[in-house]
Amino acid sequence: MCGIVGYIGERKVLPLLLEGLKRLEYRGYDSSGIAVPTEQGIWIAKEKGKIAALESEINGVSVEGRLGIAHTRWATHGAPNRTNAHPHVDGTGHFAIVHNGIIDNYSQLRAELEEEGVPFETDTDTEVLVQLISHLYEDSLESAVRRALDRVVGTYGIAVVSDNEPGTAVIARNGSPLVIGIGEDEMFFASDVAAMVAHTRQVIYLEDGEMAVIRQNGHTTKTIGNVHVDKDVHEVDWDLTKIERGGFAHFMLKEIYDQPRSIRDTMRGRLLLDRATAKLSGLNLTDEDSREIRRIVFLACGTSWHAALVGEYMLESLAGIPTEVQYASEFRYRRSPTPEPGTLFVTISQSGETADTLAAMREARRRGSRAVGLVNVVGSTIARENDGGVYLHAGPEIGVASTKAFTCQLTALAMMTLIFGRAREISEATGHGIVQSLDRLPDQVEETLKTDGAIRAIAEQYADRPNFLYLGRGYNFPVALEGALKLKEISYIHAEGYPAAEMKHGPIALIDDNMPVVFIATQDAIYDKIIANIQEVRARSGKVIVIASEGDEAIAEHADHVIHIPRTHDFLTPILSVIPLQLLAYHVAVIRGCDVDQPRNLAKSVTVE
Repeated sequence: MCGIVGYIGERKVLPLLLEGLKRLEYRGYDSSGIAVPTEQGIWIAKEKGKIAALESEINGVSVEGRLGIAHTRWATHGAPNRTNAHPHVDGTGHFAIVHNGIIDNYSQLRAELEEEGVPFETDTDTEVLVQLISHLYEDSLESAVRRALDRVVGTYGIAVVSDNEPGTAVIARNGSPLVIGIGEDEMFFASDVAAMVAHTRQVIYLEDGEMAVIRQNGHTTKTIGNVHVDKDVHEVDWDLTKIERGGFAHFMLKEIYDQPRSIRDTMRGRLLLDRATAKLSGLNLTDEDSREIRRIVFLACGTSWHAALVGEYMLESLAGIPTEVQYASEFRYRRSPTPEPGTLFVTISQSGETADTLAAMREARRRGSRAVGLVNVVGSTIARENDGGVYLHAGPEIGVASTKAFTCQLTALAMMTLIFGRAREISEATGHGIVQSLDRLPDQVEETLKTDGAIRAIAEQYADRPNFLYLGRGYNFPVALEGALKLKEISYIHAEGYPAAEMKHGPIALIDDNMPVVFIATQDAIYDKIIANIQEVRARSGKVIVIASEGDEAIAEHADHVIHIPRTHDFLTPILSVIPLQLLAYHVAVIRGCDVDQPRNLAKSVTVE
């Protein structure tokens, strides 16, 4: 959560910090603020709400400073108000900090400082840290930060400045991402390269337990234990156009419409038609390694967890590998048997920084298992710490509600299934058919997007309903979960996803003529069963919206509304069937006047537990 950005150089700092905050607003938008050390002390501006409120507050202000730090907040400790907004300043007014994370032992540290007579103004754990740094300051900011962090238990990405050293910023990470940007006689630092990509593509990623001292002419990186660390410089391979709306009303709509391109890029250079398989070199698995896998465990959260459920169905049905899906947030907190030899853990995270998924991955590796990742963000922590992995190449996803990352995750999982299946049970002829079907997917997504107008008409009819039910079977049950999640996230309508047959075991009690029920009812092996489920809803006056296979005209007699999608292999159907549900959620939210890209209480990258 939360976004941090900082700058030191010759340019005016306020416009650069505001620009960086806007690029990071998807990480949190409860409040925002800026701190700039000057000859007169540390200048501070903070405001509750979105960054536009802060920008309005400081409109016309001129600050003579060339170093500054800024923050956009997703509230953890303390209400989302101006007082609790970052940056936080110590009692002397000489130190300022921005922080992403949670200090677990802040209560103990606060009590100790209060005994020393240190006053506190906020309810936050972050103020405790800046007060501690101030309390420990003797000869240098670097030393004070290091000594303070030696006493801290918890997660953090921090940036600290002081008017005692107006040409220096100290940053450190433990569990929350930080990246340094190298410019020409200027330096940037931020939670995400998006904040700096307009000005530099030369970046350095900090690892957990590392800190850096940033000055205009360069930086030094060390461990928090004061051991020098040499860091590689990486080149960012995308430009500013990837994080702009490009004429679309919202980032979410742009990203829905970007899916033909993103799916194509996920597969680019990875489909091997002549060998009837795919190539995912980053997995670091030979054919022999693949044959020796006895069990696969997916670790994921949210939308990625839904993708993992589809992956479970794929791998068990086509590759014959026993597979299970676990919530990453639960995995390391419950006692489970030591993984048996041949267990492969697969972590899925769009950002590659999801705190629960990262912790679960580390626990799996600690137990001696191999762990690979499916991530979208190059250079992310999960990507760097795994034994292997697959980059999705979806491009930056700015809308908080994930869309293109989900379909790219499914595409990557389909290729992984094909690889494992060809090493085991899938014949060459079947493999050829799957490769051809994968190759057709981007064009079929283009075709599916043409349903947008019809879906908007459905949204207009049901946008005022308080509840929705989403039902699917087989591969499309996880799609029902994902459709319901999208609607909840951005329209604030209560929605639930279920296996269609489970409706009879409770949810059917909710159905009346005010309840829209969305069925994913493509013509697969259990088509007749889901038709029976549809009839059960119709018998109770529920309003039926069906996602159906192209050419299935008979289903219209069972539904109030039908949206057709192209036909493909059953296990690839979720990549197509989810798109109308993404569009439905989007249009309902727009009609209801909701903030589509930045829904309340949410943030894009969940970097705290």
